[in-house]
Amino acid sequence: MLVRIAYLFVIMVWSTTPLGIVWSSETIPPTMSVLLRMAIALVLAALFIAFANIRVPWTRLACKQYLYSSLGILGGMCLCYMAAKTVPSGVISLIFGLAPFFSGVLGYKLLGEAKFTKIKLLALIVAFLGLYLICVAQLQELELAPAGMIYVLLAVCSFSLSGVMIKRVPVVVHPMATTFGALAFVTPMLTLVWWLVDGQIQPAEWQSKSIWATVYLGIFGSLLGFLAYFYVLQKLPAGTVALTTLVTPGFAIALGAWLNHEQLTATLLVGAVIVLASLALFQFGDSWFKQIKSAGLRSGA
Repeated sequence: MLVRIAYLFVIMVWSTTPLGIVWSSETIPPTMSVLLRMAIALVLAALFIAFANIRVPWTRLACKQYLYSSLGILGGMCLCYMAAKTVPSGVISLIFGLAPFFSGVLGYKLLGEAKFTKIKLLALIVAFLGLYLICVAQLQELELAPAGMIYVLLAVCSFSLSGVMIKRVPVVVHPMATTFGALAFVTPMLTLVWWLVDGQIQPAEWQSKSIWATVYLGIFGSLLGFLAYFYVLQKLPAGTVALTTLVTPGFAIALGAWLNHEQLTATLLVGAVIVLASLALFQFGDSWFKQIKSAGLRSGA
């Protein structure tokens, strides 16, 4: 029962995070918004570790893991918050759903992982077609600035590269300790970025929606969401966890249209369907093909 609750919680958090980012950066500058989010998460993570008596190692390898994690947060979050000024939350979620493709390519190049199978290559081609349609909807039909889409794509690359680099560090650290270590590394970096880019604090201009969205992201998006995700990873098969990348973009698009009045065009919806289909093919295509092949052999026998 607890595993099911955690799984549904992960879906809820991942579905609402893009909209939270859009709302939090409406009246709070992006660099300040992401800094506040991570500072809230850092304080709560420190309290959690203190009460739960979780050991946080500070060895060279552990710090290396924290650094790689923090660089993914730094690049991914800053770029994502900058994109949220022009890119709808549903589109952000869709493009982040493409992370398995980026991770697969980077894993092959940097970790020596297996090459893409023919089915995975087909899924990658289909994904690019869906991404093209999404870009057309964004740039031509909705007449939005191209910089936002570039920011999101770079953010996904940053997150994916961070995840692959973490795998290169031969050390096992408690998930909560990793979260705290990454936050401890990235918060000073985000402070420096905020100081260089903006360097001003003007809370009088912050609206309550942006403030509450930032608080929500700090508590749920950056702390409890991580804990639930790591718990689900330990308890459920990888294929079941991978289903979240198919479910959350659909919810995110619906929430964006419902709560934030984000415009949905036919081209965008077709692109979204194609991207989700490519993700399903990428995650489960090989096993589907084996099942179909074995069923054909049995029927032929």
